[in-house]
Amino acid sequence: MSGGSVILRALGPSVSVQDMGRPGRMAQGISRGGAVDPLALVEAAALLGSRSPLPALEMAVSGGRFEVTAPTRIALTGAPMQAELDGRPLRWGASHKIEPGEVLSIGAARAGMFGYLTFAGGIETPEVLGSRSAHLAAGIGSVLESGACLPLGTDPEPDAPALVLTQEDRFSGGTLRIIPGPQTGLFDEDTFARLTTTEFTRARQGNRQGVALESDAPALTSDKAEGLASDVIFEGDIQMTGAGTPYVLLAECQTIGGYPRIGTVLPCDLPRVAQAAPGTKLRFKAVTLDEADALAPRWEAQLHAQRAKLRPLIRDPHDIHDLLGYQLISGVTAGRELEEENG
Repeated sequence: MSGGSVILRALGPSVSVQDMGRPGRMAQGISRGGAVDPLALVEAAALLGSRSPLPALEMAVSGGRFEVTAPTRIALTGAPMQAELDGRPLRWGASHKIEPGEVLSIGAARAGMFGYLTFAGGIETPEVLGSRSAHLAAGIGSVLESGACLPLGTDPEPDAPALVLTQEDRFSGGTLRIIPGPQTGLFDEDTFARLTTTEFTRARQGNRQGVALESDAPALTSDKAEGLASDVIFEGDIQMTGAGTPYVLLAECQTIGGYPRIGTVLPCDLPRVAQAAPGTKLRFKAVTLDEADALAPRWEAQLHAQRAKLRPLIRDPHDIHDLLGYQLISGVTAGRELEEENG
């Protein structure tokens, strides 16, 4: 059964369909891809009562204008953005119902980089290699264009009450926990110590493949990396360029690289890198492998944790356009019922 469609009336510069990506395809030269902030999809699943994360629209920096052809709930998660439904403001980090004919407008990000618009029935574009995600670096799918129309799945509970949750703050920089890797030993102890004591700034260079960091500290170089052979690299690896600049790899990173890697950012902290806008301050903190294991719950556990944060969305009466259609007070009487009952 079809859940209708979403019509993309106007779009920002980089809007694409993203889900949890294609894990397990490294041998085929395809990195995970998918949402660069997968926690945003987990939050959306909790808000919409879904047992698993749904394919969504990932919006870089700004969103666009959207309409649907069938009633459905939506969830707005990830980087907080300006959002309105027919001119009425919508709360971010919450679920809402949208009817055909209403116009959802999503503007610029107020913090962070990537916002997500998730529909309760999911987006049902064709799967490629087990995922609906566009992998721009691998040439799978593409950035969406204004005027496109995407099929939606059916909302299983369109009249479910609106919910809200407090999103985990990963939009204002902070600390990135790292573990050493097979090439950490190429760097001397002083260089590694400077990596963990330097405050970095998210540079302007960055995309879904990775993010460059800059600082005023001396370059973090290695004199043992000359002639290093290219080998397998992963999302989260910190490559050091020839100029000694850290470059943190993200969801669409390449699968083979030759720059030396000084360590790896834990997956749970990668959304903090992806959501850092240029100029945001970031620091590295080394943790042990046991500590990293303890911080790596599966997404099922994360989804359970998000559900525990849910609470009803209390709407401002000024924002309820059909307020007069609600029965706000029940049990009101004329006051004569007891007299009439007792004769």
